[in-house]
Amino acid sequence: MPVQYKDYYQTLGVAKTASTKEIKSAYRKLARKWHPDVNPTRKHEAEEKFKDISEAYEVLSDSEKRRTYDTLGNDWQQRAAQQQRSQGYQYQYQPGGNSGGAQFDFGDLGDSGFSEFFQTFFGNIGRGATTGTRSRRGQRGADAEAAIELALREAYSGGKRTISLQTEQICPRCQGTGQEKGKLCHQCHGNGVVAVTKTLEVTIPPGVRDGQRIRLAGQGAPGVNGAANGDLYLVVHIAPDPVFSRKGDDLSVEAPVPIYTLVLGGEATVPTVTGQIDLKVPPNSPNGRVLRVPGKGMPKLKGSGFGDLYVKLTALIPKNLSERERELFRELADMAKVK
Repeated sequence: MPVQYKDYYQTLGVAKTASTKEIKSAYRKLARKWHPDVNPTRKHEAEEKFKDISEAYEVLSDSEKRRTYDTLGNDWQQRAAQQQRSQGYQYQYQPGGNSGGAQFDFGDLGDSGFSEFFQTFFGNIGRGATTGTRSRRGQRGADAEAAIELALREAYSGGKRTISLQTEQICPRCQGTGQEKGKLCHQCHGNGVVAVTKTLEVTIPPGVRDGQRIRLAGQGAPGVNGAANGDLYLVVHIAPDPVFSRKGDDLSVEAPVPIYTLVLGGEATVPTVTGQIDLKVPPNSPNGRVLRVPGKGMPKLKGSGFGDLYVKLTALIPKNLSERERELFRELADMAKVK
């Protein structure tokens, strides 16, 4: 019986000009619809549909396979015969007959669960050079992103931190093929990957900023055919701090100071990330004056040293004044009027 042509674009319901994103979206939609687990009353039909969908996606999502498939065109039988001959496969081309078809003898292809059409044109991809075939190129796993929440003081000090996150790994049962002995793999349900929870130790660089990414090499999506895994990028989100605000490597803080200290000068105790310090307040400092404290900001991520701390002085108005204190303030007010 001659090999039957499979229209993979029709199977996924996409145009021949469909992008990789459109193909992936169509596959996911159909895979959800025809997954055997969600069709218990017509499981056999669902398994066949799911295999057809998986086969079409296997070809159209792989740029090399898709290019081969598109190149075959309407005269795919003749083109295939020429292609196999040039690549050194064993084949027998028998022109003529009602079908006008071609028959191929590929020896020990085995059963991958895909159709005869797929086996004919793509089944040998990935076998070693000893069979006279081309090696299938591995595909590096995709990069992934996850958020990591830090307090300002954690970003200041940096160091080791343990996180747990949900990720994927190659299915140990089918080794990523989605098929087991010609049937749908029941562990990964044909997806080739399974969900796992990973616990990772992350090194937080001191001074990391909000929105920056920390790269964890090889912790992304698993690679295909022995290729390297992708990388995992942790996107840093720094929670608002109740005391400090941050701009770059600099910090800002408000320090309530008695009005007497603002007028006469003196010292005020102000907070820093590492503890309190005494800050000299110049005489006649207006309310809202900002003083810079060098080196008391955040660690500089690139290079050495620290940013600065900017202290905004806010007047602390005295409460519960005695009558004598009120009288003195009135005298000061009267003196100010005379000036």
